[in-house]
Order: sequence, then structure tokens, then C-alpha cells
Amino acid sequence: MAKKQTIVLSAVLVFAAVAALSGWVASTQIQSPAEMAARAAPPTPSPILVPVEKRELSANVVTRGTARFGLPQPISMVPSALKKDGGLIATLPLPNTQFKEGDVMLTASGRPLFILQGKLPAYRDLVPGTSGDDVRQLQQGLKRLGFYPGPVDGAYTQQTSVAVAKWYKSKGWEPFGATPDQLASFTALEQAWNDAKKSELTATSVAATAVPAVETARASTERNNKAAAAELAAKMADQRRFTVNQKTGLPLGVETARATADEKNKAAAAELEARIAERALIALDPRQPETARKAADAKLEVARAALRSTQLEGKMAVQAAERDDRLAAEQYKLAEAAVKSVRLEGEMAVRSAVDALKIAEFDAKLARDRASRLAADLAKAGRKLGVQVPADEIVFIPALPVRVKEVTAHVGDPAKGTVLSVTDNELAIDSSLPLDAAPLVKQGMPVLIDEQALGVKARGVVERVADTPGTHGVDGYHIYFAVRVIETSSRQLEGTSVRLTIPVKSTGGAVNVVPISAVSLASDGKSRVQVKNKDALEYIVVQPGLSADGYVEVTPVDTTLEPGRLVVVGYENREKRTPP
Repeated sequence: MAKKQTIVLSAVLVFAAVAALSGWVASTQIQSPAEMAARAAPPTPSPILVPVEKRELSANVVTRGTARFGLPQPISMVPSALKKDGGLIATLPLPNTQFKEGDVMLTASGRPLFILQGKLPAYRDLVPGTSGDDVRQLQQGLKRLGFYPGPVDGAYTQQTSVAVAKWYKSKGWEPFGATPDQLASFTALEQAWNDAKKSELTATSVAATAVPAVETARASTERNNKAAAAELAAKMADQRRFTVNQKTGLPLGVETARATADEKNKAAAAELEARIAERALIALDPRQPETARKAADAKLEVARAALRSTQLEGKMAVQAAERDDRLAAEQYKLAEAAVKSVRLEGEMAVRSAVDALKIAEFDAKLARDRASRLAADLAKAGRKLGVQVPADEIVFIPALPVRVKEVTAHVGDPAKGTVLSVTDNELAIDSSLPLDAAPLVKQGMPVLIDEQALGVKARGVVERVADTPGTHGVDGYHIYFAVRVIETSSRQLEGTSVRLTIPVKSTGGAVNVVPISAVSLASDGKSRVQVKNKDALEYIVVQPGLSADGYVEVTPVDTTLEPGRLVVVGYENREKRTPP
């Protein structure tokens, strides 16, 4: 009986437990409408926050290229005008031979071929007295080698000649001196200069003699002019005596002669009348003796003769006065003509003397100029007698040292033209750019060079960008460009393919940057970022700058934005779980 009760009780308890469990399960499955709406709503999104960083941004062009040493440069021997022929090549260097400044690259018929640094190629003989950029290159090289060439001014002076001689001798070579043709030319110029100096002295002496001749001509002219003027003055005085009387119309000299003749005639006539009267008195006086009458007759005859003589003399005096009047006028005219003639003759004499002086001075100047030119030529030729550098004994290379890449000549060949090629020891990289990227790359831009598989890291600079596509072995869809390696940890890059990274645009330093997704556009068109401010989020206006590698430079407009401050780059939805 007791056992039966126990079984019944156990069954009741089990039933009660099952009922309770069923009620709990049922209660969990039964939900209110609010609970069902809340459970159906999406979960609350959570912001994804990243810090503001400070870094340098740069936009890059990435390509590949192959490393090489500098482009081959030909070494050519220029014929020298100082030599009849360049001779034959006697020795040549081996490939990969290294040359530094001042070394002898090869020899030809017992003469060296030196190498110096310089951008201008050798194209002429460098001799004393010449000047130019090629001479300046020579002087700069001599100075670097320790041989003082005088002022580095591009003028080949005696000091430069001495420095060249010391350089040649330091390498065991005899300097190249004056040639037989130069010596002969100097001797001929010297003789011509001596002759010119003699001609100059002769012409100078003639000019010196012509100076007093001019003074003599001037003095003689002045003296003759004075004498002619005095004679004219005398003739003028004579002519004044025969000035015409305006009342009578007769010359004064003639009037004077006539008046004098009239006075003398009247005196003689009066004397005759007196003698006539005296004779008459004696003749009428019987007391007078015969001798008195004869004496009176004699006096009378004398008086008559004196009257006739006075009349004749007066007539002759008048005629003489008339003749003198005519003669004085003619003589005055002659004196006037003589003055003009003497003046003209004097002027001609002075002009001739002056012309002779000018000719003599011109001849002297010509002789002096010729002597000066010959003296300058002689001095120039004398300077050329110093040590010289023939064109076939020197080559200029823009950058040193260099190494021999290829030898194209052979021993015994004529020493002229291209004989070998060299490259510099600077590494370069040949590459190409797509047509759309080429305008971004400019000469002088820095280049990062690397190749992870080989552990290569280097720096370079863009040395050249071609103007047109399809040059230097690249196809028509690419532009050739070259990079010069300026720093590398390994020199074994020749022939190696490497990656080239060219920053075509950069912020130029560390700036505040955020991921591009952090920047959004407001309704007013301004750029903004959402930042965390304590437990809240707020927008601040920013000015975006360069963007690269997923980041963009941002500058706050009205506030600050420090590195490390959190900005929103997006939101994530976390799945809600129902608590048990």
C-alpha cells in the first residue's frame, strides 16, 4: 500500500515539474507587440573613430627602369695645325680602364693624349696668346692638378705656359715647344719690323723738317705782304698829289705845275721888261759909254733867253706833271695788283708748306702704325714660341673620372677621329612614362629607387625627360626619361631592373591628415569632418589640401584640429542579442 502511494506521489511531482517547465517555455515564447517592434528595429550604429595624424603627403608616379653607367661618350682626336700629321697610334687602353683628370689615355707617335675635365670639347691648338673658354678649361684643370696657371681668365699667358710645361714633365713627357714654321715666321716678322722702324724714323725726320718750312713760308709771306703794302701806300701818296680839282677839273699836281710855270714865266717876263727898260735908259743917255750899251744889250738877251727857258721849263714841268699823274694812277693799280699777287703767292706758299707737312705727318703715321702692327704681331709670335698644347694631345670630358667602355681603334691606325668611348662612373637609369603621367615628371625631381628582392635602396634625380614619345628605344605610347643616381648603398646596379618612385606633388612637410572618408560635404558646399568631443560628436569646417595614399590634408577654418583627435570615418552596426 505504502509503495503504491510513493509511486503516485512521484508521478504527481513529475507532472507538476513538466507543467511548470511547459509554462516557462510558453511564457518565453509569448511576446507583447512592443517587444516584437523593438526586436524588429535595426541596431543602433556605432561610429568608427580614427585619430588625426601628422605626416607628409605626396602623390607618386611609379615605374621601372634599368640601371647603367653614364651614356657612352666618344673620345676623338682633333688634328693639330702645329703638326704636319698626327702620326700613328702607339698604345691604347683596355676596356674598363679607369682614368682620372690629368691621366694619359693613349700615345701616338711618341706624344701623349691627356684627359681633363671640361664641357667644351677640344677643337683647336691651345697656344700662348690665345684666349677663350677652352683656355679657361685648361687653366681650371691645371689648377686642380696643382700647377698654378696664373689668373683663371681664359687668356693663355706665360704663366699658363709654365704650368703646362710642369704638368707634361710631371707625367714624364717633354712639353711641346715652338715649331720650325713658328720660328721662321718670327724671324720674318722681326726683319719686317726692323724695316718698318727705319721707315718710321725717316718719315718722322721728314715731318720734323716740314715744320720749320711752314714757319719760313709764313714769315716770307708776311714780309712780302708788308713790302707790297708799303709800296701801295707810297703809290697812294703819289696819286693823292694828282687829285682832281673839283672846280677846274684838273689834277692838283698839274695845276701846281702850271701855276709854278706861270709864276716863273711872269718873273722872267718882268725881268725881261726890266732889262728892256734899263737898255732903253742907257740907249737914250748919251753919257753912257758903248760898253754900257753892250752890257745892257747882253742883259736883255739873257733876260729874253731866260724867259724862253722858263717858258720851256714850265711847259715841260706841266707835261711832266700830266705824265706823272697818268703814271701815278697806273703805278697805284700796279701796286694794288702787286699786293694781291704777293698775298696769293704767300698763301699758296704757306698752303704748299702745310700740305707738305700734312703729307709728311701722314707718312710718318703710316710708318708708325705699320711698325706698331708689326711690333704687336712680333710680340704675339714671340709669345707663341712658348710651350703649347696641340689639339691632338688633349681631350675634355664633362665629368671625371671615367672608364673605358669600348676601344674602336687599333695600334698603328692614324691618330685621328674617334678612337674609343668612355662612360662616367655615375649610375643612371633608363625608363619610360605613360603619356598621361609624363607631363607630371620634370627635370630635377627627386626619385626613390628600390628593389626589395635585391635589397636595393637608392636616391636619384630626374636628369632628362624626352620631348616626344617613341625616342631612345621606347614605343610610341611612352616617353623616355632618365634618372641620375646620387646616393646608393651598392654600385653593382648596372643592368639591374629597379622600381622608381617619383613624388610629383608633396605637402613639403608634415601636415594634419585624415582618411579621405572622414571628409564630407555640407549642404552649403563646405568641407567638414566629424570629431569626437568628449561624449558627443560635432562637425568642424576644414579646408582640404593634397590627397594621396587614402589620406587628405585638412586645415581647420575657425578652430583647431590637433593630431590624435578622433574623427569619424564611418559607422558600424553591431547585432543585438536577446538576453537569456
